[in-house]
Amino acid sequence: MIRKAALFALIISLILVMVSFAAEDVRIGLVTPLTGDVATFGESTRNAAQMWVDETNAKGGLLGGKVVLFVEDDRNIPAETANAVSKLISQNKVITVVGSVASKCTLAGAPIAQSSKVPMITPTSTNVTVTQVGDYIFRACFIDPFQGTVMARYAYQNLKAKTAAMLYDIGNDYTKGLAENFKKSFEQLGGKVVASETYGVGESDFSAQLTNIRTAKPDVLFLPDYYNSVGLQARQARQLGITATFLGGDGWDSSELVPIAGTAIEGGMFSNHYAPGSSDPIAQAFYTNYIKRYGSAPDALAALAYDAFIIVGNAVTKAGKLDKTAIRDAIATTKDLHAVSGVLTFDANRNPIKGAVILEVKGGKFVYRDTVNP
Repeated sequence: MIRKAALFALIISLILVMVSFAAEDVRIGLVTPLTGDVATFGESTRNAAQMWVDETNAKGGLLGGKVVLFVEDDRNIPAETANAVSKLISQNKVITVVGSVASKCTLAGAPIAQSSKVPMITPTSTNVTVTQVGDYIFRACFIDPFQGTVMARYAYQNLKAKTAAMLYDIGNDYTKGLAENFKKSFEQLGGKVVASETYGVGESDFSAQLTNIRTAKPDVLFLPDYYNSVGLQARQARQLGITATFLGGDGWDSSELVPIAGTAIEGGMFSNHYAPGSSDPIAQAFYTNYIKRYGSAPDALAALAYDAFIIVGNAVTKAGKLDKTAIRDAIATTKDLHAVSGVLTFDANRNPIKGAVILEVKGGKFVYRDTVNP
């Protein structure tokens, strides 16, 4: 009886030792708009994130531990983003936060992550001020000055446009940043912005602004908002007889753009982070696996979200431990990392050095047109 008891005690001790040495779960938070005005962005982001997590766990996880994803819906509302980031850090004890989509939301959550010294990486927030919040804040996408410059250069040099007009949301950091940088670059090249019209959040009737733009007769009309607003603007512009070529940014990238805009958006062009059809093995595998899993082609939002998780996974492995500061340092020193949207290296401001693609709406589809490098 004594021997059995001793043996039982030994087994229990071994189990406790094994448990104590068991790898810790890798807890990662995701903040994204699953509902609200840009819900398709949130769906793409969540899909890519979950795919990466499942693929990583199937390969053994990170540092031997299982990756656990905590998802919060911020509805594309800054106050909700702040609450979500606080919850993920204080309640879910995440080591990293990925999110959010829109710059205005990321700017609301970033100070919380910074003060808590938790690395935060946004897949898609392009406003230049995002990473200026602090040294724990990163992004997986290019920034507005580059995106605005790309479209201004393309309009002037490739489309031979001499005059341009702009219509943008004055209260949105993303649209305002794109418009300001487009204007600066276009005029530096020798072009002239002949009309600059603004509107507020939630507006859906742009007839007054578009009437003023029609009078100016621009060669191109820069519409740097998200797909839901751009679709309405394109329809109303064509109905008023505006014949300018529509240009925009990555906010156009949604399967809902053409259904909303109809044929009015045909021939429009926008800058983006990713174009399907890359010969790179990582990009090909991502594209194939995404379609197989979700039944539709991934957009740039999905590609950038997947890239953000690649960056995090690489940093955790490089750090060799679940220490937030070590992970932050590993992200900051990321160099020549192969991801879906290209090879990434972070600059001193924690922005990735990477190129942009120009896509054209042709036959109701987004067709690759050109690549513009830094």
